[in-house]
Amino acid sequence: EMDWTFAGPFGTYDKAQLQRGLAVYTNVCSACHSMKLVSFRSLEALGYSEAQVKAFAAAWPVQVQDGPNTDGEMFERPAIPSDHFPPPYANDQQAAVVNNAVPPDFSLIAKARTVERGFPTFIFDIFTQYAEGGPDYIHALLNGYDEAPPEGMEIAEGTHYNPYFIAGKSLAMAKPINDGDVTYTDGTPQTVDQYSRDVASFLMWAAEPHLEERKSTGFRVMIFLVLFASLVYLTKRKVWNGTAH
Repeated sequence: EMDWTFAGPFGTYDKAQLQRGLAVYTNVCSACHSMKLVSFRSLEALGYSEAQVKAFAAAWPVQVQDGPNTDGEMFERPAIPSDHFPPPYANDQQAAVVNNAVPPDFSLIAKARTVERGFPTFIFDIFTQYAEGGPDYIHALLNGYDEAPPEGMEIAEGTHYNPYFIAGKSLAMAKPINDGDVTYTDGTPQTVDQYSRDVASFLMWAAEPHLEERKSTGFRVMIFLVLFASLVYLTKRKVWNGTAH
């Protein structure tokens, strides 16, 4: 269980961390994993200007299929801010051939890949509002590749052991990132641990971009309910005060 800025009822996203996470996704993860539900223009929420987002979309290595044109043919063009992130493969069959398995889409991965916490932990989670199982899992998985399998354990050929992988003993994805693979310009350590923290935060934002608004609204609703309940109680006391039993 990690310490995330967006954890708890008053959690918020760290925009600098989200920008670093985007860099990790762009330079490493996007080669295999799509993010089909996220549009380029939503990156403005990370602190980028409209011009920066436009340039970022235009420079994306995979072009967008559009059309038909006046000749009735489909064509490819550079991405624009209103487009969603183009997937790295034309279809799932092509992705499976290249990777020995279909890499999951990353749009909702931080919400979909969460580990269930049993009794009595889940009871405490109700009060702490723990909802960071996905980012915790992503961080653990990316840091678990250097561990050797237990003596006597056999894993399928072409797969890679990771003790934190919840769907089996090993997975098709090899270790995706090493220290120094992505350059940070803000002086943040360029380590696997830091990369995994940043990309997990970015993927949490991708899965729940309105988290801050939801928590803010929820807090105001709770304050309203407390005040409303108090008024109802005081009204009840006044109405029934002095009434004979």
